[in-house]
Amino acid sequence: MKSFRAEQVAMLAESGWSCCESVAEAVAKAGLPAVTPDYLAAAFSADQWEAAEHAVLALRDRFASARFADETTYGVLLVPDPGKLDTRRPMAASVRAGQLGTPTEDVFDERLPVGVLGIRPGTPWTMVATVTGVYGPSLGSHYRIVEGAMAAFAVAGTDTRALMIRQLWGARVLQSGRRLPDCESNQRWTFTLFPGEGLTDGQAESGTVLKGKVRFRLGKPDRGIGSARVAPAIAIT
Repeated sequence: MKSFRAEQVAMLAESGWSCCESVAEAVAKAGLPAVTPDYLAAAFSADQWEAAEHAVLALRDRFASARFADETTYGVLLVPDPGKLDTRRPMAASVRAGQLGTPTEDVFDERLPVGVLGIRPGTPWTMVATVTGVYGPSLGSHYRIVEGAMAAFAVAGTDTRALMIRQLWGARVLQSGRRLPDCESNQRWTFTLFPGEGLTDGQAESGTVLKGKVRFRLGKPDRGIGSARVAPAIAIT
């Protein structure tokens, strides 16, 4: 049986960061190190991998009773230095070509603010323990999540709502390559809420892939239907 570290290194080395040509080109153009097994071995310490494993197991356990927990996969998400590749913003159409099959502009609501910077500049890649599969758990509406008690969302003393943000979802979409999260071509269509972002014009942020486009949207903050998902997260530093 592979160790957690070996499994995650293999997954990351075969992810969109390296194996989706248009995404890998964006990584190189940004001046970021290529995500390879050798890079991952050198960039992160044994203590960081151990912390990531504990965080992933804790997230899985903490949200095991959530709706759709059985279809949620947790693992390591790599978030690039936002000073080089800012995943809070729409990507160039050429970047989406390898993911969607054709150069496609993202749909980005012009009312959206710059967005929370949960992972700050200065480190090429930051490991985050979070949802890495196509579906996150359903924990209710934006209002229900932000107004909930911290105890309902805390893992090892960390409030996992703080990183339920656009920056991480943007990185997750890129890391996913062609197997996009929250996409209508999946068995079920979903969208990911960003409760770590404030309301804009009374509306809540979310991300989805719908009608062949990656979409950064605003919608009703009381919408708690089953398609509304989240991605609890813990940064590994």
